[in-house]
Amino acid sequence: MDLIRTSKFLSLILRHKPEAAGITLDEHGWANVDELIVGVSKTQPFNMEMLEEIVRTDEKGRYSFNEDKTLIRANQGHSIPVDVELAVATPPEILYHGTGEKYVASIKEQGLLPRTRLYVHLSGDPETAKKVGSRHGFPITFVVSSGEMSADGYTFYRSENGVWLTKEVPPKYLTILKPGDEGKAG
Repeated sequence: MDLIRTSKFLSLILRHKPEAAGITLDEHGWANVDELIVGVSKTQPFNMEMLEEIVRTDEKGRYSFNEDKTLIRANQGHSIPVDVELAVATPPEILYHGTGEKYVASIKEQGLLPRTRLYVHLSGDPETAKKVGSRHGFPITFVVSSGEMSADGYTFYRSENGVWLTKEVPPKYLTILKPGDEGKAG
């Protein structure tokens, strides 16, 4: 059983294409667990124990069950319009965003935009941002003046798994974290 491959398929279903498993999500991103299991089982072996293991061991905490485990959803990262009922939260003074070096010029010009997602994703620490950035080539970490943004009226949310979300980050709130400055930022 390849739980990593199944977890990636689950992410696709719950964040981007529920139709890939022949299911629908409600307006808050919830999927019926029984329907999900049946849908995934059409392409590969899958059962409740495997689903619980994926949710329990996902190091990014991507998924949440409701209280009786009859519903499941992705905590954030959707490209389809759902309201995962995020509460508005006051961010720390500094947050971080990791990206690939090839995107730096565009970000300096346009700021951070959600692109295919509903929100821009931000990290609370530079190490996590660098790890995210390394998925896109040579990693570059931006320092986000989130406290200043919040004071200027921008809204922030914090997902179930601790990821900070906002609709955009204009260029004026961004600086590049220089190597060796990780302990000095903020």
